[in-house]
Amino acid sequence: MDIKEQLYNECKENLENRLQVIQNNILDIETALQSETKSSAGDKHETGRAMLQLEREKLGQRLAEIQKLQDLLQKTDYKATHTKVALGSIVFTSNLNYYIAISTGELKINETCFYAISPATPIAQVLLGKEEGDVVSFRNSTFTVLKVM
Repeated sequence: MDIKEQLYNECKENLENRLQVIQNNILDIETALQSETKSSAGDKHETGRAMLQLEREKLGQRLAEIQKLQDLLQKTDYKATHTKVALGSIVFTSNLNYYIAISTGELKINETCFYAISPATPIAQVLLGKEEGDVVSFRNSTFTVLKVM
């Protein structure tokens, strides 16, 4: 398995784990809503239900975000080779290494650190379209694109 496929799989696994946590939290809230019985303190009961419903709405929004990220990741072709930075590229720079796919943070493959970032992030916006040898300036630092895969 090559580096790009490993990075893709790490991103996919990260999303699946996040999705599982959200789904479990939604199930917990659904269970709490169903099991909550009307107490003699009606206002307290209604406040508790409202809080649970608000939390369920927040989790629903996070679930939708995860699904958007999954869609973006599915569009990422880890088998493609790139000469210019694009979605699915691995970018080695004189500063850090990046995987342009979805934002999942730092990933380690064979003792090498990569930062999985979305194409919408500011650093990715600067890197998109760059080629090996290009010099990039970002937030008071300058670095060189060493290799694009």
